[in-house]
Amino acid sequence: MTTSVKTKIDAFFLTNSQGSMESYQHLMNQAMETLTSAVLANAPFSGASPQLVKERLEAQFPEFLPEAAGSPREVFHKLSSAVADHAVFVHHPLCAAHLHCPPMLPGLAAEVLISGLNLSMDSWDQSGAATMVEQMVMDGLCTLFGLNEGDGVMTSGGTQSNLMGLLLARERAALKLWNWDIKKQGLPVEHNLLKILCSDAAHFSVQQAASVLGLGEEAVIPVKTDAAHRMCMNDLEEKLKQLKKEGKIPFALIATAGTTDFGAIDPLEKMSQAAKQYDLWFHVDAAYGGGLMMSDQHKYKLKGIDKADSITVDFHKMFYQPISCGAFLVNDCSSFSYMKRHADYLNPEEDDEEEVPNLVGKSLQTTRRFDALKPFLSFQLISRSDWSEIIRRTLSLAKDAYKMLEHDSSFTVMHKPELSTVVFRYTGDGMLPEESVNLLNYRIRDRLLANGEAVIARTKVKGHACLKFTLLNPLAEAEDLSKLIQRIKEIGQKEWRRLQNEQGRS
Repeated sequence: MTTSVKTKIDAFFLTNSQGSMESYQHLMNQAMETLTSAVLANAPFSGASPQLVKERLEAQFPEFLPEAAGSPREVFHKLSSAVADHAVFVHHPLCAAHLHCPPMLPGLAAEVLISGLNLSMDSWDQSGAATMVEQMVMDGLCTLFGLNEGDGVMTSGGTQSNLMGLLLARERAALKLWNWDIKKQGLPVEHNLLKILCSDAAHFSVQQAASVLGLGEEAVIPVKTDAAHRMCMNDLEEKLKQLKKEGKIPFALIATAGTTDFGAIDPLEKMSQAAKQYDLWFHVDAAYGGGLMMSDQHKYKLKGIDKADSITVDFHKMFYQPISCGAFLVNDCSSFSYMKRHADYLNPEEDDEEEVPNLVGKSLQTTRRFDALKPFLSFQLISRSDWSEIIRRTLSLAKDAYKMLEHDSSFTVMHKPELSTVVFRYTGDGMLPEESVNLLNYRIRDRLLANGEAVIARTKVKGHACLKFTLLNPLAEAEDLSKLIQRIKEIGQKEWRRLQNEQGRS
């Protein structure tokens, strides 16, 4: 039962008063109208330059802290023209640059509840039932990935999850090697001996984590990849032997289940065996490829992931949830003891004795959103067979793109896709100078973006400029890609003529 308005500021907060409820519904309706307008756009981006977007934003909002409040309709109209109209529209089938998915509707509905309830996941008395939901999600994930004695926690995404994996690996190594508690004593004098191994195609966050953990980026030893861009086991064996010979101490082995550029999946089974042989913490970065576990057709590609000591999972990639939404899993629930701390005002030791579930002991974050509700609600509202079909369609689209590019003499495809990325080069008639090909590929990408026609990625392979489709929209069609590929050829031909004219004038 709602109560009447008590004060002027009552309508600024979500309460059970009539004024609050009316204000909330009005603002939510304005927000939905703004979003609906953006969804109806026919292009993935406006094409506006960074400077132009900045100028329009400042024109609409000349003051960050205005003295007087504007009307909701007026402010949201300004938001629509200055922000929503110039956002990169990830729902569009030609928005295919990064590992950035169109979010599922249940996830969007969950966001309404998450923001409205505004629960914090660090302690039981700030979250209540939300703690139980997150733990249910973690238990379910551990079952899905075969971690029978495991546990987990929600994270902001793969970078944080990879940091946590290496943090636990480092703590374990120091205790086992030197009976040294880094959490309490700081880094031991021997810390510069500790080494991490990952493929040369692993995510940059491995080096970043090594730096944050005080080991330095040079602690990361890159292992060569094979022709399929997967970790080469022969080179791994050579690197391990060489490190031992030099008196270094390898303590962690990182596998990537879905590299950023090629979507390659390292040989998880063989790597787990090597990790066991050399007593290494085995971490699998499955931020990209973890969603394959929802597909009966493709989950075999992750065989061996159940042998991992820890796993990175991103729901905001191939689980199609709104950003941010990640998870960090461990095979042994006791592993979290390496990082657990107590604070009398938050999670006192007495709570442990009384089995009060304070999740802060498993997280690098204190205040944390109820992000687990997004996958939880999505799993309840979408069947396993529909999940499997979504994954199948996504991967099938990459195969379609690969075939189109492979059969077109104007392109060179750099790999056969394993997940949903396709890296390729526009090479024209095959007779263009290398430096011209590099420049043309950059210009093609920039022209598509400036025209607002498509958002695709750029990268380099062995120093060669390449284009990349990152396909995470299961609603996109092969016809969309066919038209885009034809457009890339048209731009490539125009830019080549323009480049020839520029060179002729110089």
